[in-house]
Amino acid sequence: MEVIVDERTLPIYLQKDIKAWVEGKKNKVKHLDCLWGELYGSINSAQHDYEISVETANYLREKYLEIEVSNV
Repeated sequence: MEVIVDERTLPIYLQKDIKAWVEGKKNKVKHLDCLWGELYGSINSAQHDYEISVETANYLREKYLEIEVSNV
């Protein structure tokens, strides 16, 4: 099942971390590992605070962090 996510509806802190991650990758910043960790933590936080669904969290992990998620 394909998940459709309107990223404009994500929590603001998560939108900011996504933007920082995308810009960091584009600009090849040296602290990319920190940005990855921030985004990973924000996705987890939003999921566990029920601000986003598990499906949305998995979609974001795969799209931005290149983490393969098995939906078993």
